[in-house]
Amino acid sequence: MNFRIADTFTSSLARLTGEEQKAVKTTAFDLQLNPANPGMSFHKLERVRDKGFWSVRVSDDLRLIVHRSEGNLLLCYVDHHDKAYHWAERRKLVTHPTTGAAQLVELREETRVIHKTVVIEHVEHASPLCFQGLAEDTLLQYGAPEEWVPDLLQATESNLFELLEKLPDEAAEALLLLATGETPAAPVIRRDTNPFDHPDAQRRFRLLSNREELEMALDAPWHQWTVFLHPSQRELVEREFNGPARVSGSAGTGKTVVALHRAFEFARRHPESHVLLTTFSEPLLRALQSRMKRLAVQEPAVMERLELLTLDQLVQRTARRTGLQHELVISEKVRERLRELVSQHEDLGFSQEFVWEEWSHVVDAWGLATWEEYRDIARLGRKSRLPEGRRLALWSVYKLLLEDLKNEQRVTLAQLYHEVALAAAQADHQPFDCIIVDEAQDLNVYQLRLLAALSRNQPNSLFFAGDLGQRIFQPPFSWKALGVDVCGRSSVLRVNYRTSHQIRQQADRLLPTELQDVDGNLEERHGTVSAFNGPEPVIHTFASAEEELEHAIHWVRELQEKGIALGEIALFVRTQELAAVVTRQLADRDLKICLLDEKLDLRADSVSVTNMHLAKGLEFRAVAVLSCNEDLLPLQSRVETAASEAELDEILRTEGNLLYVACTRAREFLMISAQEPGSELLVDIQSN
Repeated sequence: MNFRIADTFTSSLARLTGEEQKAVKTTAFDLQLNPANPGMSFHKLERVRDKGFWSVRVSDDLRLIVHRSEGNLLLCYVDHHDKAYHWAERRKLVTHPTTGAAQLVELREETRVIHKTVVIEHVEHASPLCFQGLAEDTLLQYGAPEEWVPDLLQATESNLFELLEKLPDEAAEALLLLATGETPAAPVIRRDTNPFDHPDAQRRFRLLSNREELEMALDAPWHQWTVFLHPSQRELVEREFNGPARVSGSAGTGKTVVALHRAFEFARRHPESHVLLTTFSEPLLRALQSRMKRLAVQEPAVMERLELLTLDQLVQRTARRTGLQHELVISEKVRERLRELVSQHEDLGFSQEFVWEEWSHVVDAWGLATWEEYRDIARLGRKSRLPEGRRLALWSVYKLLLEDLKNEQRVTLAQLYHEVALAAAQADHQPFDCIIVDEAQDLNVYQLRLLAALSRNQPNSLFFAGDLGQRIFQPPFSWKALGVDVCGRSSVLRVNYRTSHQIRQQADRLLPTELQDVDGNLEERHGTVSAFNGPEPVIHTFASAEEELEHAIHWVRELQEKGIALGEIALFVRTQELAAVVTRQLADRDLKICLLDEKLDLRADSVSVTNMHLAKGLEFRAVAVLSCNEDLLPLQSRVETAASEAELDEILRTEGNLLYVACTRAREFLMISAQEPGSELLVDIQSN
């Protein structure tokens, strides 16, 4: 018998208490082991439209709702007795007549629908119909259940989201695009196969082959344990590219899922291949490793051909393999030496911070070793113009630093990357047939140079996933200058699966509707839609830090009353120093708090607190972004490094990106607060 679990089951399980969940899991394990066990207390439901629904007794009051059909047992829902029965009475499992996908459909309540019809007749002229002129067949083609089509054809802006919440995901996403004037991707039509095998059905029903898979499904929310691939994303996973390719899209649109699947599918389809999945930080890598483990649970042998490394791990391992042995100097030592050299050149005319930024983003990043190279570099990452005379004064400092490093036989991390890239470019064979890079928008110059050398621009050898709107670490530079050209091989994802419509819409105000990289590749952000609805984000300003903190505590307590666990709540601030202060203050007020460092050890019983940069790659049901103050966002110390209006604009842009990243970690609830007068970025996020 095929044993499946529905997303509605895992979401209902999460709403129970810890003790109740334990009892439910025990019953679920017993069901999977032997569904015909006479000890299982099955009860056929009578007052249901779908006669395949049964209840299974967990305790005196708890009931599982399962659907039984020939050769299939589906875990659908769990709740207390009356609520569980009521849920089943309002649902049916069907095969969609047009697409062929299995769907759990909510039944219409006739009295409510009649009431709606009256309202629509009165407001029809004031509020135009969302699907004016569309035929029933069009709605059916995109997966709308038959019985909801009449309501959808009469939908207006005022009730559209209420209706979409009752539809299967694929229908809701497509119809939202239609309502906003976009054209959805062509639907998948498969009427001649098992309805559970349809790509749309696989996003909500999961076939579980063993206890390990069931345990994984029951121990984490649906979105965390299943690595769903939308049909529009599958095309990117399987497409052949004749050079470097890139997929982009706003936060939550599934770029990482595409990267994971592309790496796994390439290794699966090419048994002799060696595949690398990489990103720039260890916290992000751990998240990739966890998700890849879930993806590969049914084919563990594929993992033998897959490596997951950070870029720094990659360069150090490649250096050892190529025989390059150097002692690395830490960046703080380099910075300290630069301070000494600048203090010895009193007439230099540049601040300590500017000299360091110029070294980091220009000289060291591009591997410049001579005055001529520095004089002629286009300084793509630095907007301010520097006359040749002033550059020469700066080079006198950098030349001394380079000589010191050479005499000490030590290299910076960037220099190691450049040497390894040079060795890789000259090697006869490369260690990887396919390299997939996640969070590619924050690659720096020397990291991309190494990737280009390792891939040699072979077909399907280099694939990037990233979002220009989430670039928070690196200044922009030309990829073409390093031999990586994604022109004509770039795609944009437009369906947000993680963040509610309200949060996405608010956060999107921080970014332009079009973003363009240095090489002229355009990323259009309009047309993105969210897969679900939620409460409106809230923004508050307070007279003091004390008032802001008290409100944050009140906000957390209100969320707890709504059934949201502390581990599903996060507080983000601009700096880690401030995060430590907030953690201490909240702990003193008896709130269970966990200060996250780069290890990102999340705790299920504590609210997470960390800085906005470490928020990258995380997601929570509820997020508060605190202390968005005038001097913290943008960070005053960054503003002071700007040597021109253009560089100030770049700082403001990346600070806005940082706030965007923090806000889009929230799935359902977002609260932003500041001490008066608040950051100028709050004006952007509130404006229409």
